[in-house]
Amino acid sequence: MRALAIAATGMSAQQTNVEVIANNLANINTTGFKRGKAEFSDLMYEAERLQGVSNRGTGSTIPEGAQLGLGVRMAAIRNLQTQGSFTNTGNTFDLGIQGRGWFQLTGPNGDTVYTRAGAFNTNAAGQLVSLDGYAVSPSILVPANSTNVTVSSSGIVTATVNGATTPTQLGQLTLANFANETGLEHLGSNMFRETAASGNAVVGVPGDPSVGTISQGYLEASNVDPVKEISDLISAQRAYEMNSKVIQACDQMGSTLTTGTRG
Repeated sequence: MRALAIAATGMSAQQTNVEVIANNLANINTTGFKRGKAEFSDLMYEAERLQGVSNRGTGSTIPEGAQLGLGVRMAAIRNLQTQGSFTNTGNTFDLGIQGRGWFQLTGPNGDTVYTRAGAFNTNAAGQLVSLDGYAVSPSILVPANSTNVTVSSSGIVTATVNGATTPTQLGQLTLANFANETGLEHLGSNMFRETAASGNAVVGVPGDPSVGTISQGYLEASNVDPVKEISDLISAQRAYEMNSKVIQACDQMGSTLTTGTRG
């Protein structure tokens, strides 16, 4: 029975759906995390009777055909780039992005990677780095004797150095934008890499048109809504159970057919 194979594709799809939801819930407290959503599309169809063809050579055409779908497949796992809520940490080097944009980091291979997680600190040399030790780009060097380090909403980093009466500008942070943010490749550790699907990074100053602003002392929380995730989980579980019921019904129908033939 084709219904067995069709129901099996439905169970596989819902299993993937549950895995995506599980990953969302696992990262509910991950800074800058963007929830994923599984998208599905139907498989090819078998045409039992084509619509629009001539009916036995007459001038009339068949208005409705008979096409049987063969199931479902996963089309994509979309990352929903909605803004997460802000958490006040009070940490000087914690930076949150309000609006569009990505911080740029120098990755382990010297390439540029991108993140929304602005939990930064300084290393032994005073360079602004991520929690994994990757340097922020453009490079910001904070002298050891600096006080009152300030990051403006436009990304200008200043500090009072050597007890001076006026602050010294240490650098300018920039943010990167992409035509298709969902096309970025996940690298783990809150990092992403540009791909052909995302397009090339367009770098701008915070506060410019289409570029967000920076909030010092805040971190962007994940955009996972636990209530919605639990609701989606229940829906996926019910759909999985219904597809399993189809397989059980097909098995019973096959048993009935075999029993009737033997009788």
